[in-house]
Amino acid sequence: MILSGRGVTAVLGPTNTGKTHYAIERMVAHETGVIGLPLRLLAREVYTRLVEKVGQHNVALVTGEEKITPHMARFSVCTVEAMPRETRAAFVAIDEVQLAGDLERGHIFTDRVLHLRGRDETLLLGAATMKPILEQLLPGIHVIERPRLSQLFYSGSKKITRLPQRTAIVAFSADEVYAIAELIRRQRGGAAVVLGALSPRTRNAQVALYQEGDVEYLVATDAIGMGLNLDVDHVAFAQDRKFDGYQFRNLNPAELAQIAGRAGRHLRDGTFGVTGRVDPFDDELVKRIETHHFDPVKVLQWRTTRFDYSSLQSLRQSLDAPPPIGGLTRALPAVDQQALDHLSRYPDVRDLATTPERVEKLWEACALPDYRRITPAQHADLISTLYADLVKRGTVNEDFLADQVRRADRTDGEIDTLSARIAQIRTWTYVSNRPGWLADPTHWQEKTREIEDRLSDALHERLTKRFVDRRTSVLMKRLRENAMLEAEISVNGDVFVEGHHVGQLAGFRFTLAAGTEGPDAKAVQAAAQKALALEFEARAARLHAAGNADLALSSDGTVRWLGDPVARLSASDHIMRPRVILLSDEQLTGNARDHVAARIERFVNHHIATVLKPLDDLSRAEDLQGLAKGLAFQLVENLGVLFRRDVADDVKALDQDARASMRKHGIRFGAYHIFMPALLKPAPAELITLLWALKNDGLDKPGYGDLIPVLAAGRTSVVTDPSYERAFYKLAGFRFLGKRAVRIDILERLADLIRPLLQWKPGTPRPEGAYDGRRFMATTAMLSILGATPDDMEEILKGLGYRADSVKAEEAAAFLAAQAPAAAAETSAEAGTETSDEHDADASDEGEATAEAPVETAEAPAAATEAPGAEAAEASVAEAAGEGEPAEAKPVLLWRPGSRHDNQRQGQRHGDRQGQGERRGGERHRGQPAGERGERREGGRGRPDQNKGRDGKPQGGNRPDRGERNDRGGKPQQAKFEARPPRKEKPIDPDSPFAKLAALKEQMKK
Repeated sequence: MILSGRGVTAVLGPTNTGKTHYAIERMVAHETGVIGLPLRLLAREVYTRLVEKVGQHNVALVTGEEKITPHMARFSVCTVEAMPRETRAAFVAIDEVQLAGDLERGHIFTDRVLHLRGRDETLLLGAATMKPILEQLLPGIHVIERPRLSQLFYSGSKKITRLPQRTAIVAFSADEVYAIAELIRRQRGGAAVVLGALSPRTRNAQVALYQEGDVEYLVATDAIGMGLNLDVDHVAFAQDRKFDGYQFRNLNPAELAQIAGRAGRHLRDGTFGVTGRVDPFDDELVKRIETHHFDPVKVLQWRTTRFDYSSLQSLRQSLDAPPPIGGLTRALPAVDQQALDHLSRYPDVRDLATTPERVEKLWEACALPDYRRITPAQHADLISTLYADLVKRGTVNEDFLADQVRRADRTDGEIDTLSARIAQIRTWTYVSNRPGWLADPTHWQEKTREIEDRLSDALHERLTKRFVDRRTSVLMKRLRENAMLEAEISVNGDVFVEGHHVGQLAGFRFTLAAGTEGPDAKAVQAAAQKALALEFEARAARLHAAGNADLALSSDGTVRWLGDPVARLSASDHIMRPRVILLSDEQLTGNARDHVAARIERFVNHHIATVLKPLDDLSRAEDLQGLAKGLAFQLVENLGVLFRRDVADDVKALDQDARASMRKHGIRFGAYHIFMPALLKPAPAELITLLWALKNDGLDKPGYGDLIPVLAAGRTSVVTDPSYERAFYKLAGFRFLGKRAVRIDILERLADLIRPLLQWKPGTPRPEGAYDGRRFMATTAMLSILGATPDDMEEILKGLGYRADSVKAEEAAAFLAAQAPAAAAETSAEAGTETSDEHDADASDEGEATAEAPVETAEAPAAATEAPGAEAAEASVAEAAGEGEPAEAKPVLLWRPGSRHDNQRQGQRHGDRQGQGERRGGERHRGQPAGERGERREGGRGRPDQNKGRDGKPQGGNRPDRGERNDRGGKPQQAKFEARPPRKEKPIDPDSPFAKLAALKEQMKK
């Protein structure tokens, strides 16, 4: 211990005083020199600067993990731990000597300060807080105090996202550093990361990323406070507590100042402040940091260097020796002493450490740094293995070493995995650099160095990929250089600025890519817009000349050009002429915009006119007059479907010529609907639904578009969904009938099957399903065309307004057997005449529902028109009743058109308000019920009955009203049937084809 300051100069002062630069200048002025630095990273920086001054062959680099030792090198750059205990160099410098007060490493700095001297000059560099203790321990020392070259100012608290560029954000845990870096990447483009746990090569690469301007932010631990020369304008503390190896504690003012002092370089002032969850600094602390006035260091950490290797116990006792002089305090057990304490309890280690040489070798092994940051016991286990090899074999087992190195030689994995592998390989790099530990140290030094470099590069790549948006970093750099940004657009619409993807052009809209909302967003967008202006002009010209095949109308009302949205439809006064709204940026202006709008409007009009051609032709029809024209207008307004009951009076008032003129336009006068069969296809139905939704704000209503696939699949009926908008069923061509919905054209086919069953007269050949001329049974043909089960059929007929009487199967069979015609040949001609007459009357009154659908009628099963005998009738009933099964035969349901009395009885017995409300409306020919339950919401209100007598009963027996099936209680009620009132004769038009047919029949009779 040299307790004299003769020949020693202490250069003290705050950060940014040029102390390290002064030491380098002084060292190269001597023939030889050694300088010790606190970090391997800083040692690398000083080594590089010296190489630039005196040449690579004159400079050695010695750290615990790396040795570059040219033959006859004049200068050595070392970490403080790697400095020699004695030297013959003319110059010696020790940097950051205030670390002699550090609890973990302080005793090493104290040892070098008290023992190591240069022949001609010794420099101690550090904070001004070291002046009193150095003058106390080293009498005669020459102290030079250097002022800071720039000022340091406190700027208060700021959010992380509002911190200025060229800011270093300081935290004291890896998790916090990574979280802050991730936030900055999302908000500001990216950040470099500096952690003490990173390898020096990785830290250098990250610092270079920041120094070269690729990123504007640095997130680091207090490692940046140890003399790193960084271009930092502002230091922000995101944490002010750290774990010092023993406990969590607040940083003292001197430590805060050491880190804050990184802000401002040379003559440029710097600022510091807080961010995140750190409370603002109080005025006293701010003043001390700004003026660099701190409590002096009162004691230095010390540990003896006089080790007693006579025995393991003696070595441990010597480590507990108290300091010999004042101003020193015995250091807490460091990593090497903790390892020795653990190993001294291992029996196999005690058995080996029996001589001074072996005890010394054990202490040398305990110096292995704990790069992996594992538990002391695990670290001691590794040292035990190495020590056993050194004692028994003379060197470390290279097979064991090779296996450990091989495990670390992988570059896959994420940041934490790579960091762990680097820590592991650094351990073996240290082992390979220990003299005498390996048989072939050169091979393993090269091998471990190569692996560490490869892992470090991979870690740097992962850090950059995770925490740096390369696009933004390059753009920021170009913007700082005031360079004109170059933009281009690919064929698929990707927009690139300076070769980096910044957004997407879809149609005539440009969307910035995620992550470009930072400070460079405006510049990026401005550069992109210059390229977009020309592209918009070119695209407008191409669209104007595009064919209809390049354009498409989506079910949501969006017009797409080659897949990109260019417009959307909106409601207008005319449901068939929606308004076109362009989807474009402001850059599409003038003639280009007009051309685009005109072309899209032409396409939309052409598309509607093509897909809905029957409806479009009807809207332009000039051959319709009077009531026919008014009815056509209503049909267009209702998009091709009208409920017949809603326009019953208008239809009845049409003459034959008017009806014929409407049929020419594809209009069918059905039993339940006035409609256009050509529109009952998926494409027209989808477009009709869209036009209605635009007019009625229905794009977001439940069920929109869900019924078109059902129609496309060929389904004739479907279970209804109560959550769907009711109108969508009608628009898709379905009639809503309570629990089921049936296609409109299929309902007309059903009417064709039911009509002859209700027109049959007993004594004539009985069609399948006919019962007594007033009631009928559901047939297989009906189930077939509806694609329904018997239960479904019951729901559908109820929805159409029919009511059922329940009859026992045997009674029905007996009744049908009694109805078998006695002389089918004699009555056949009479029945045919009566049916023809009645059909003629219905046709003139109801629009010839059967005549208008020859295809559908022809498709009806032959059983509907044949006249089976009594045996066939009995078999039909028996089959419907489930005859032949062991279970009790089911009753037969006999269906009849609902009457007003059904509703009245049902309302009296059950108070069914719904039944009362369904009495209105009706169809006007025998065999077709008035309407269906729940149709008010679907088709609007039906017309009130205008033909009531004074007693409130309907006049004319051909207009049954709705009713409810009386199926509660015991036996079903027997309905009373009255004879049909005589039909009121109408004058016959002599020019009518029906009049001519009647005349022909009369001639045949004569």
